[in-house]
Amino acid sequence: MPSNIFATTGTNVSILFLDKENSKGDIVLMDASKLGTTVKEDKNQKTLLSPTEEDYIITTFNNHEAKEDFSVVVSYEDIKAKNYSLSAGQYFEVKIEYTDITPAEFAAKMKTFESNLEGLFAESKALEVEIQNNLKGLRYE
Repeated sequence: MPSNIFATTGTNVSILFLDKENSKGDIVLMDASKLGTTVKEDKNQKTLLSPTEEDYIITTFNNHEAKEDFSVVVSYEDIKAKNYSLSAGQYFEVKIEYTDITPAEFAAKMKTFESNLEGLFAESKALEVEIQNNLKGLRYE
């Protein structure tokens, strides 16, 4: 489930439904962490699932469906092979998309990355000096 789905926790939450009748069947694992809308309530943030998203979760689970980057259907043997992990993300197929670029495009991208990195390093050094100066100004009274 998404983070902040419950008012008292900001971490992602896992919900397990155990069915003693499913001793030989497959298991549905879902990663619904990308669903929901974050809303601010007073000082706290929480994530709300829309009725459509709730139905999507329920239907996918009830139909034992595998949906790309959302759910997988695995066997007990699959889970055993992954050292009994119930983290859905470990069972998703990793897809890597390659884009051909020219040497000139590569050089331009690298120049941009280097420039950004130089800027971040300069900002880091300035912050480091500022922090050190602030620490020198602290006094115990």
